[in-house]
Amino acid sequence: MLKTFALVTLLSTAAIAAPKTYQVTGEITDVTDAKIVVTKGKEKFEMDRSPATKVTGDLKKGGKVTVWYSMTAQEIEVKK
Repeated sequence: MLKTFALVTLLSTAAIAAPKTYQVTGEITDVTDAKIVVTKGKEKFEMDRSPATKVTGDLKKGGKVTVWYSMTAQEIEVKK
């Protein structure tokens, strides 16, 4: 019983700590080893890439892609 409770608690904590994932589908308007820019309608989404970013297929300008990403705050300034 205690082992089951510990496992459920661990899994629940991991689910809460995981960042929310978003996705955007559009045309690649720029791509380098360090970033990708996807245009959807009039909006541009620029995202950093790393060697750990999983890529399926050939990335090239004009191609259509779906990118899954999450947002992380880099700095927060509290205003009075």
